[in-house]
Amino acid sequence: MKFDLKRLKAERIANGLSQADMAKKMGWKDRAVYAKRENGIVAIGVDEFIKMAEILGYNENELGIFFKVNVPDKERGKQEA
Repeated sequence: MKFDLKRLKAERIANGLSQADMAKKMGWKDRAVYAKRENGIVAIGVDEFIKMAEILGYNENELGIFFKVNVPDKERGKQEA
């Protein structure tokens, strides 16, 4: 499984929050701290992720939407053209 950063960004935008808003809600003084995580420059820690999800209105049973399954082409049954 891979963390879906695009989904994190989409959920933030859908909630009407800017990166600065998220940084403030996370307790960070600078938007760049959040932006580096959303853009994949800095890894998101588990505790950070849980707090972000809570800010976005998700509980622990709904966290799966932030992940996508990586399945190699050969295991997907990729059809030859």
